[in-house]
Amino acid sequence: MDSTFYLVVKSLHIISMVAWMAGVLYLYRLFVYHSMESETVVKARLQVMEYRLYRYITIPAMVATYLFGIAMLALKPDFFSQGWFHMKLAAVAGMTWVTYYGGAQKDALEAGDCKTTTRMFRILNEVPTLLLIVIVFMVVLKPFSQLPR
Repeated sequence: MDSTFYLVVKSLHIISMVAWMAGVLYLYRLFVYHSMESETVVKARLQVMEYRLYRYITIPAMVATYLFGIAMLALKPDFFSQGWFHMKLAAVAGMTWVTYYGGAQKDALEAGDCKTTTRMFRILNEVPTLLLIVIVFMVVLKPFSQLPR
């Protein structure tokens, strides 16, 4: 395996993950503003921002993160035998859920029938950060390196 190629793929994985995280964090912040807003014109502007952010940045960045992650796994399949990787995958699954839940909230806000409170949006805005902390610590520290046999 060419280590330079692996490092390029890893770099692209990290870049796309940062874009994904930025998209999710900003999306939920927009939801906080949207849920507090009463002006129709401002709500319409926020809907456009939410749509574009979700459709053109967040989802493509998530897909790219998955594709580069899968490419890394193809190059280093031994990650599957390491406990830290399983924990990272669980956190990535959580991040994926947060992303798609954000899409559902975007649709509900657009339809005018969102039941989620501003307080809940503020709480949900912190979830991606907590998941990011888990992911980074797993990748950097690599605890549980060998799964028990």
